[in-house]
Amino acid sequence: MASRRIVTGRTTADAEGEVVVLLIGMRINRFRAVRQWAAAMLAMFRMLAELKKAPERGLLGRVLLTASPRTYYVVQYWESKEKLYAYASAPDALHHRAWALVNRMERDGKVRGHVGIWHEAYVVPEGSYESIYGDMPPFGLAAAHGQVPVVRRGRSAKDRFAHRSAKAPGEAS
Repeated sequence: MASRRIVTGRTTADAEGEVVVLLIGMRINRFRAVRQWAAAMLAMFRMLAELKKAPERGLLGRVLLTASPRTYYVVQYWESKEKLYAYASAPDALHHRAWALVNRMERDGKVRGHVGIWHEAYVVPEGSYESIYGDMPPFGLAAAHGQVPVVRRGRSAKDRFAHRSAKAPGEAS
């Protein structure tokens, strides 16, 4: 769990190389179908707990969000797309079993229309992301990769986008 301690001043994420982001969530299509959407929600919490206990699987951090009373999702930050794919398909992982169950239930017509599930995966190359936090505890990308003073990556967004492991002018190695 990320620290709740506020880091004063302007900071940025200490990410190097490409960043892997997974957005995964559910939409309650029928509120009365509690059994179906509650099962999906509980499965997600169980998968997050499983990943927290096994950091070697590659989940670096996550943020739980609510888009509406119907839509819930998790922003996940992963070490690599290979680790993300490995977890998704690992026979010993909860995701593999949960996905197989969803597929069976959908095929049998038991969940169609009651709950929607979705994901979007992004592999963002270095130089194509930047972040800034003002007086914030570690959050999002910074909670996943660490948080450093903004001057370490550059004073402007343009500088931070262009950052390629270079030190800020005058910064010691």
